[in-house]
Amino acid sequence: MKNRFLIAFAVLAMFSCQNKEKTEKENVVEAVATDTITKTAAGTADVSDAAPKDDKAVELIRKQLLVLLKRDLPAMTKEDRFFYYSAFDLNNDKKDEYFVGFSNPYFCGSGGCSGYIFNNDGSLINAFTVTDFPIYVTTSVSEKFYDIIAVSGGKFHLLKFKNGKYPSNPSVQEVVKEEASRDSAKVLDIDGKKLEKYSF
Repeated sequence: MKNRFLIAFAVLAMFSCQNKEKTEKENVVEAVATDTITKTAAGTADVSDAAPKDDKAVELIRKQLLVLLKRDLPAMTKEDRFFYYSAFDLNNDKKDEYFVGFSNPYFCGSGGCSGYIFNNDGSLINAFTVTDFPIYVTTSVSEKFYDIIAVSGGKFHLLKFKNGKYPSNPSVQEVVKEEASRDSAKVLDIDGKKLEKYSF
């Protein structure tokens, strides 16, 4: 009887230790996960080993910018060499075009910022200047491309596609009421959507 009691006690003790080990392991995993989530939310997590979010569009844009801005590169600082982009199918061909914008002193001044629109294959549709972001894509069409509205100098300007491109200086285009942009899709909403920035 005494032996049976000792065996039962030993089995119970082993079972209790296994459960304690499991609980300790679970607690360690939970503590690490909580710490990581907290650091990520606070922006203090070490993400140096995280893979950069580069996709086909980013690489295409990066290559084009290095060509288009070849003469400017020596004058740029590291902080000047980043861009934002938004994809939008401007001509309903089931392929996105790319709006590319900047938000640093090299590309921006009191009148607004410079940017580009690229075809899906990376070829240049447009360079534009003195534009504030976002840009609005309307539902009206000119030469099979959607009209866009760009803000320049606090005014909303309508840009229509003509002869293979949009006007490069929105500030000299037709002024429309702000209401015209309300039902339009936004692209390059750099502040509102907190777009990711990419280096080039």
